[in-house]
Amino acid sequence: MSSSITNNLKTNNEKVENAKLDTSKQGTDYDAQVSALNIGRFKDPFSFLGAHKVKGNGVEIRLYLPKALSVNIIINNQLIKTERYKQSDLFIACLSELPVLPYQCEVKYEDALITFDDEYSFDSALDTDAMYLFNEGSLEHAYSHFGAHFSTQQNVDGVRFCVWAPNAASVSIIGEFNYWQTNRHFMRFHPASGVWELFIPGLKADMCYKFSITAQSGEVLEKADPFAFKMQQAPGTASVLQYKPEPIKLDEYALQNRQKRNHIDAPISIYEVHLGSWQRAENNRYLSYTELADKLVNYALEMNFTHLQLMPISEYPFDGSWGYQPVGLFAPTSRFGDYSSFKYFVEQCHKANLGILLDWVPGHFPSDPHGLHRFDGTHLYEHADMRQGFHPDWNTYIYNYDRPEVKSFLISNAMYWLHQFGLDGLRVDAVASMLYLDYSRKEGEWVANCYGGRENLGAIECLKQVNLRSYKNNPGIMMVAEESTAWPGVTQSVDHNGLGFGYKWNMGWMNDSLRYMQHDPLYKKHHHHEITFSMVYAFSENYILPLSHDEVVHGKGSLIEKMPGDDWQKFANLRAYYAFMWAHPGKKLLFMGCEIAQRKEWGHDHSIDWHLLDHQSHSGIQQTIKQLNLVYKNQPALYELDTSAAGFNWIDNNNNEQSILSFVRFAKNAHDFIVVIANFTPMSYQSYVIGVPAKGRYNVILNTDQTLFFGSGIEVTQNSSQLIEASNIPSHGFDQSINIAIGGLTTIYLHKVDDE
Repeated sequence: MSSSITNNLKTNNEKVENAKLDTSKQGTDYDAQVSALNIGRFKDPFSFLGAHKVKGNGVEIRLYLPKALSVNIIINNQLIKTERYKQSDLFIACLSELPVLPYQCEVKYEDALITFDDEYSFDSALDTDAMYLFNEGSLEHAYSHFGAHFSTQQNVDGVRFCVWAPNAASVSIIGEFNYWQTNRHFMRFHPASGVWELFIPGLKADMCYKFSITAQSGEVLEKADPFAFKMQQAPGTASVLQYKPEPIKLDEYALQNRQKRNHIDAPISIYEVHLGSWQRAENNRYLSYTELADKLVNYALEMNFTHLQLMPISEYPFDGSWGYQPVGLFAPTSRFGDYSSFKYFVEQCHKANLGILLDWVPGHFPSDPHGLHRFDGTHLYEHADMRQGFHPDWNTYIYNYDRPEVKSFLISNAMYWLHQFGLDGLRVDAVASMLYLDYSRKEGEWVANCYGGRENLGAIECLKQVNLRSYKNNPGIMMVAEESTAWPGVTQSVDHNGLGFGYKWNMGWMNDSLRYMQHDPLYKKHHHHEITFSMVYAFSENYILPLSHDEVVHGKGSLIEKMPGDDWQKFANLRAYYAFMWAHPGKKLLFMGCEIAQRKEWGHDHSIDWHLLDHQSHSGIQQTIKQLNLVYKNQPALYELDTSAAGFNWIDNNNNEQSILSFVRFAKNAHDFIVVIANFTPMSYQSYVIGVPAKGRYNVILNTDQTLFFGSGIEVTQNSSQLIEASNIPSHGFDQSINIAIGGLTTIYLHKVDDE
């Protein structure tokens, strides 16, 4: 209220009432309530604060305002003075009847006079039906009900706060708007749901706040809002008021594109990125979401990738966690900008028809004091038993998936990212750690389930529900599991007793193939099975072949440094390996920096070593990836039947003496196929005979030994058109064969072009 209006009220004596405590009420004892208010522990503030009938048919308006010098009530343009209760911060005005209209408080402090609507004059706006679903474990859009939301109640604008803390003795909202006083804005408790809520009028966007939670023990915990749309960047720990973002609306054309690019028979080549270290600006500054929307999106398109996968961007305090220890699960990290700029980044991906996946972390959360750990003084989000609730590898806490409200929290978080931003999907981190109760635990350090087994039944059901609801509400997406064990049916539908994911990372292929590539070529023949074994199970799940950030950190070395031999051989090995990977059944994922053969391990606090591209060896690797992606996208044989044995046939998987592999990839049209030959030793061959499935001509569409790629330049054929005619000479069980030249440490692709 403006000062002029206040002054008019003060000078209009006819409309001023000097209200003092009625003589009959002076004996009323509010000492217990005042004591509870003083210490910030008041579970039912609406039973005492605000307007209440009292004995004798009178009405009292009670206001608790720490550090106030005087308080007046404004009702229908009347200024009503209050009286301080004893020497406390409780102020009381006596009326003859309950006020019909909303009333305001005019409060004089030592250095200010402010006017505001009384928070305790507003009715509850809690959606009881939504709370029922939340307590049931099925509330998909909990983020629309919990947290802080700008709204209008009783024709007054403000913010509605809502938090789940069923075991708290008292909860209040603290923030810059009340000078972080724990005894100013006490919340209303709803015992049926365990939820606290309060509407505070007059708040503005970008104000910081927290929940001050008093445990039953008397301990006071200051917690960030689990549902906040924005949080302070570290070292700040507060949540920040934001208007609920408008979701990205996908039109029919965009939905069709999403369906096509994520389908099981689509070419999927994913570029995994850590936004904070892909590229830096001047003075090692982070690029903003807006800058990344230009630079990163264009680079991914130039390199012919089909998708971006972002390492976690939910707000996280510790840079060294890479985002895998999030505190603000609903808040895009402010390191790179605000919500609207991240939204712009996603929209630019959509415009470019570039899929965008987000790394999602439902397996654990950190122990930061302002986070979820002991949220209301009890083990609310995590198990109380450390054998179930603590992760020994990462010193983090594990969600209690058996608790329905925790399940609602995680389901709604997945829905939030998919719905609000129209993402192509989520890559779910550390699924194996969720599935097994004994994951990374010794005997006696874990608790069996109700059937005596080691399966985490609550986590399994949670994952199934996340996948079911994600696919139902967001058609055309892809849900990806980072699952490192032989758990059956990860990509089977829930109806068929699977977990319901669309894709699973093929960690077995990654481990075996990298181990094989690190052997000296002289000894590779003794480890031939390591490069062929993946085909035994290649079609048991819908696989993605990952060369992720995990393979270039923690002392493992970079991919180029894993390769044996001298420097030229290292690069040749890596080119041959990449081409083998792109031809192997399964979608592709490559971590940033691997496409330029970065020599150092990845570090989160600096940019990729882009200067390496000044060297032909490194630019040759980049050109190899660019060309592989282009060939991959243009050849249905390399992707259409990734999940079917009909799409693959060995030509020769037993040539361990020469360490040469050969196989055929088929499209849905069986006449459209590609012959792949990979030579994993430095020995080159000017005449190498290999059987082929059909007569006719074969076109060389990839040769990793080309000089463009920093290869030795050995041509597969001397034909200037790079065409090879099949001969009616049987070989490798086929009626026809071809005779080619193949360089050392080289992979080549031959495309059948006609049936002459």
